[in-house]
Amino acid sequence: MLIIAYVAFAILVALGVALHLKCRKEETTLANPKFITFQATYFRVYFLALMAEWLQGPYLYKLYSHYGFIDTQIAIIYVCGFASSVIFGTSSGYLANAFGRKKACVLFTILYSVCCLTKLSRNYGILIFGRVLGGISTSLLFTAFDAWYVYEHTQSNDFPVEWVSETFSKATLFNSLISVVAGFLANCAAEWLNFGPVAPYVMAIPFLVLAGVLIIFTWEENYGGRSSKLVGPCMDCLRHIIQNRRIMLIGIINSLFESAMYIFVFLWTPVLDRHQQYPPLGIVFACFMLCVLLGGIFFNFTLTQRISPLKTVVATITMASLANIGAAVASANHPKTSFMMFIVLELTCGVYFPAMGWLRQRILPEAHHTGIINWFRIPLNTIAAIVLMALHDTHSSHGISAIFAMCSVLLVFGGVLAVNLLVLTRNDETLSLNGAFDEEEHVGI
Repeated sequence: MLIIAYVAFAILVALGVALHLKCRKEETTLANPKFITFQATYFRVYFLALMAEWLQGPYLYKLYSHYGFIDTQIAIIYVCGFASSVIFGTSSGYLANAFGRKKACVLFTILYSVCCLTKLSRNYGILIFGRVLGGISTSLLFTAFDAWYVYEHTQSNDFPVEWVSETFSKATLFNSLISVVAGFLANCAAEWLNFGPVAPYVMAIPFLVLAGVLIIFTWEENYGGRSSKLVGPCMDCLRHIIQNRRIMLIGIINSLFESAMYIFVFLWTPVLDRHQQYPPLGIVFACFMLCVLLGGIFFNFTLTQRISPLKTVVATITMASLANIGAAVASANHPKTSFMMFIVLELTCGVYFPAMGWLRQRILPEAHHTGIINWFRIPLNTIAAIVLMALHDTHSSHGISAIFAMCSVLLVFGGVLAVNLLVLTRNDETLSLNGAFDEEEHVGI
């Protein structure tokens, strides 16, 4: 397993570099010096935050297992994180708007640092508390930072709104690259230097502290309205979901697919770590992130070939379902085959997420986009929590196969609904690629 992981990493790196060089277009970076300086002010902070986030990916399950907790206890810790995201996720954007987005971003660095410090404790209650803080922090990372940037871009600096995509496109690319580097660094600290699975969490703290300092001294405060109310906007978003069938379908498909991915995040470590094969988890994680990067490249290729992103979503959900079936069969006694199924699963994620982002951008009303996405997180986290609590015994071959089988069922249902949405929107011009092709709308690299 050790050799397979390193060989897969080398192959994926070579493939990613080759495809990037082949698909690379002429440099389109805007030459406005003031914009480049402002963009750099945002990136310095955001990339530090992303590094801290990704460093915590490879060894979470391994850490809890290393501390001697059984699968049931670990599943409960994960579920507490899901519950935290559900409770806080729907309100984090509105609270940041009301109390200050800069303050919310600083709060993110503080809470996430405390979350990392809790990993040093073997106390079960403290670890649960840390996981709750992690759920709150992640919600802030994916709401407050973007909201701060968009306001400063359009309001404080009065840059053209079209330039926002320039920043977010770069952020998407570097997010993928940072996740690969984070997996590699985590592996170095935990395994090559033999500091153990807690090391990546200690490594994340300096990144968070530096990000917080930069926010305090280089960012200006902005608000979405000090008098913003929480209940009213939330209900407006929910009303849009209920009254618009397309939005409802997008939400259900999103929840089914991403809940299966959340469950996979819990499963991949115990599956590959079975039979005392001790795979390099950081390198395995980096392989997964490279697959996501390659999937983003492939999605851009489908756009150039005028392939409908909705058809791409149907195809990727189908492939993900098949990969889960393969993992269900192989998980008991074939970790190497499971690893290959996971590679396929991550490739489908790399295609699915930008394709779904493309669809959401055109189907969801812009004014309620963030609020609707936050509502989608409720069934997403709820489904993942229920499946993990019902089928949490990862030391049982039957239990782990049942989880993968359940994920496959969720994905099949999601695929059926995606076909339904495809039929429903077959004459929708907003989802058509027949018109002029806009290169700037590419998602990913």
